[in-house]
Amino acid sequence: MSIFSRSKTETFDAPTTAVEDVTGDYTIDPTHTRLGFSARHAMVTTVRGQFTDFAGTAHIDSANPAASRVELAIQTASIDTGVADRDGHLRSADFFDADNNKEITFVSTKVERDGADWAITGDLTIKGVSRPVTIEFEQSGSARDPFGNLRVGFEGVASINRKDWDLTWNAALETGGVLVSEKIKLEFDVSAIQNA
Repeated sequence: MSIFSRSKTETFDAPTTAVEDVTGDYTIDPTHTRLGFSARHAMVTTVRGQFTDFAGTAHIDSANPAASRVELAIQTASIDTGVADRDGHLRSADFFDADNNKEITFVSTKVERDGADWAITGDLTIKGVSRPVTIEFEQSGSARDPFGNLRVGFEGVASINRKDWDLTWNAALETGGVLVSEKIKLEFDVSAIQNA
């Protein structure tokens, strides 16, 4: 029998028992959360990256979603696309100007819920420019971990136009189009732990 064979009854991920009421105050767990983004490069491929240094809190009210709120602060210089030269360019004044704009922030202004789907609208501030953004989230689960912590998970996406935040640097291509797309897809895989 091959070491790669699996019995038919073995499962990769055992299901957890969901917690019905997740109302409470939470802190985002940065070690199990990804705040990512993707953009088209040279009109032919997608470049993906993430921010590695951030902190956030949330108040979840399952019965009255409108009373829920979220705050997030991202350290601009923590941008990571896996290429040092590209990351350096993104930190420069051409893009985020990380030396003078240390944080990107998001503060919710409206929260709506439809079953497991949440829509969180808030002010996204980049380089001192604040614009409203709505992020569509799906609640991906809730469980008590082996340490007794109540965890909730959310996955979300939103698309923004970076020019709305004065992130306008670009270069024209000889074949038409531009080097970096204006449309940026934001990707959120969030794990949050209920405060004790």
